Amino acid sequence: MSFAYFIAKRMYTDNRGEKKFSRPAVRIAMLGVVIGLAVMIVSIAVVLGFQREVSNKVVGFGSHIQVVSLTQTHEYEMLPVLTNDSLLKVVKSYKGVRKVQKFASKLGILKTEDDFCGVTFKGVGEDYDTSFFHKYLVEGSVPKFTERESHNEILISKKVATMLGLKLGDKVYSYFIDKDSGMRVRRFLVKGVYETNLEDYDKANVLTDIYTVRKLNGWTEEMSSGYEILVDDFEHVSELAAEMHEDMYGPRDRNGVVYGAFSIKEISPHTFAWLAVLDMNVLMILILMLCVSSFTIVSGLLITMLERVNMIGTLKSLGMTDMGVRRVFTHYAVMLVGKGLMFGNMLGLSLCFIQKEFSVVKLDASVYYLDSVPVYIDWLRILGLNVLTLVVVSIVIYASTFLIGISKPSRMMKFE
Repeated sequence: MSFAYFIAKRMYTDNRGEKKFSRPAVRIAMLGVVIGLAVMIVSIAVVLGFQREVSNKVVGFGSHIQVVSLTQTHEYEMLPVLTNDSLLKVVKSYKGVRKVQKFASKLGILKTEDDFCGVTFKGVGEDYDTSFFHKYLVEGSVPKFTERESHNEILISKKVATMLGLKLGDKVYSYFIDKDSGMRVRRFLVKGVYETNLEDYDKANVLTDIYTVRKLNGWTEEMSSGYEILVDDFEHVSELAAEMHEDMYGPRDRNGVVYGAFSIKEISPHTFAWLAVLDMNVLMILILMLCVSSFTIVSGLLITMLERVNMIGTLKSLGMTDMGVRRVFTHYAVMLVGKGLMFGNMLGLSLCFIQKEFSVVKLDASVYYLDSVPVYIDWLRILGLNVLTLVVVSIVIYASTFLIGISKPSRMMKFE
């Protein structure tokens, strides 16, 4: 233990003495660190939670990567993808691919006696992961989708159900444009209702059997709109999609169709661009809170140094250098910051835990897409935030010690 650290520790643990004008300032300084760190922890947890929740909802509708056709007909419709075993084997060969599922889509109109709504009928089969829709199911059940027969059952959103006045178990007519007959009509049974609060997605997506959609499109059993691919690592989804697209683009299948692969970030760029803007907001909060913490702890330190001018003179008379005196107060301030970090972590993490478990703070789902403030705690980022705060504040503290001029010991010992 160095002599400077020993003196600093005695100052930190000393509660005696008549002159304690610096005690309120030190407490305020420590409170600044506590509040600053707590605000930073809550800010990061909330933004990460919001980004994860919204992105997971978007991925739930469109998966991580889609392999689709890039070739159009004369009517500007996309030609189908041959989702056979050979293409499936190629897609599954990429490292990081967790699940591959086929889908088919068809534009249509749901119509009741009073209103109508344009939607996209998304046909899926037994291989489709419906856990996302089970999670947000509010009424009924998710139909058992198949690619071998038509059950004429649909899963609609609460938004669509409210617009058309539909209830669970109702039957609704659907109209589709057919290039041969002009118009085709189907009647579906409302089997389930879901709600994700993503209005643009909720009002546009209706799920049904892939068999039904293929028949409406006039496709064979091996034809689909494409493959949806779920991956293990979302952070590298863009790189994997780019690799797939480079390999697939160019060669044509036996129907003359060219394929392409696109990540969900390319399919829904506006959503992910908006989520990326939130990172800038967090950065501004971090800078502001670091400035507040540094200012409060430096203010308390300078008051403490002014109060202990006599002690500084005594240390100088005993042979301590100016740099040694500065180290004493630097160690002392870092101890205060360490205590502030401890209580700041306790406060910030407690607030995050309460919100995560009890959803105390509610949101307007029609505006924020979520009904309560989401929280996600990334322990590695919390650790990095503590280290960053300690390093930045320590540098500012050491620099601030040069603001006090250390003059002759005899003059300083007589200071009142």
